[in-house]
Amino acid sequence: MRTRHLLLAIGLAAMWGFNFVVMEAGLRHFPPLFYVALRFLLAAFPAVLLVGGPGVPWRKVLVAGATLGIGQYTLLLTGMRAGMPAGLTSLVVQVQAVFTAVLAVLLLGERLTRRRIIGMAVAFAGLALIATDLGTGGPIGAFLLVVGAAFFWSAGNIAIRKAAPPDSFRFMVWICGVAAIPMMILALLVEGVPRLEFSVEGSLSVLYVSMIATLGGFAIWGFLLQRYDASVVAPTALLVPVFGMSSAALFAGESISPTKLAAAALIISGVLYAGTRARSLPSSASAPSVPSGTGENRARATEMS
Repeated sequence: MRTRHLLLAIGLAAMWGFNFVVMEAGLRHFPPLFYVALRFLLAAFPAVLLVGGPGVPWRKVLVAGATLGIGQYTLLLTGMRAGMPAGLTSLVVQVQAVFTAVLAVLLLGERLTRRRIIGMAVAFAGLALIATDLGTGGPIGAFLLVVGAAFFWSAGNIAIRKAAPPDSFRFMVWICGVAAIPMMILALLVEGVPRLEFSVEGSLSVLYVSMIATLGGFAIWGFLLQRYDASVVAPTALLVPVFGMSSAALFAGESISPTKLAAAALIISGVLYAGTRARSLPSSASAPSVPSGTGENRARATEMS
């Protein structure tokens, strides 16, 4: 990944890491499904009236909206409302990188090497450690909801990769647009008509998650997925729990226990190992260089073994 794109990915990780604290604050003022619906409504309207069409077939927009939008955020916010702390959620949801690698093999024809298998096994050991710790009295059901959200995130990664939209920001606007109305209907059916009271914290929370984390964040995410393999981009999200757990400790007073640190080490090191290339011994014959002119060539140049 080029340096400027790597810096962009790090900034995105900081944005998304802090977003978990913001969402936790928003859930103090809104029911989870209605909060998701508000997020997409504000991100989509009036933007859908200004950006033009999505630039890809509508079925691809619908698939991305159902996975990256409705599926991911319904389970994520419900899990947080059910008791998953913000910092721990930011860690657990990063198993999306493992799910993305598996789906990329099944649906995109990318390679699954022994190195990736070992790394994914280590990452899942970290998840198992969290599940065991939560099983002694914590919100295990909420934990499983967040794992489900991670799977839908990975499915959304593949949907974006296959859609290959010409404009990632415009595509994200339409993902929000196709998810907003079904999400609002679902919220009203399941949660009923909410009793709304204005609060600065709740309003700022919705604005942040809709405008900055959703529109801005996934526009950047889509931009990166257009230029690199899904299995290259997904591991950059490993920095999200670093920012998420530190933000939760700083702003929400969430403790970071030795178990959480051990689980974080397993998950991050496992996915990092799976997503990096093993060093090869120098040889006398030089490998042919890969041109760097197009996004496709850059993706090939950074493909992981």
